[in-house]
Amino acid sequence: MVALKLTQIGDAVGVVLPKEVQARLNVSTGDTVFLVETPDGYHLTPETPDFADQMAVARAVMKDRRDALRELAK
Repeated sequence: MVALKLTQIGDAVGVVLPKEVQARLNVSTGDTVFLVETPDGYHLTPETPDFADQMAVARAVMKDRRDALRELAK
């Protein structure tokens, strides 16, 4: 667990991410991150919120069409 302090930034409030958190998220100054609400709380991610859903659909299609994709790859 990492405690984060809220900081006043102009008229907004920001959170400073420690270097080790930035490294694990693979983000740096100027990058965009997304705060996604989940049933268990909130999740901070550098990926667009619907990316996981899109990947799940892609994996299902690749699994169903494995033989056709293998033939196309030849």
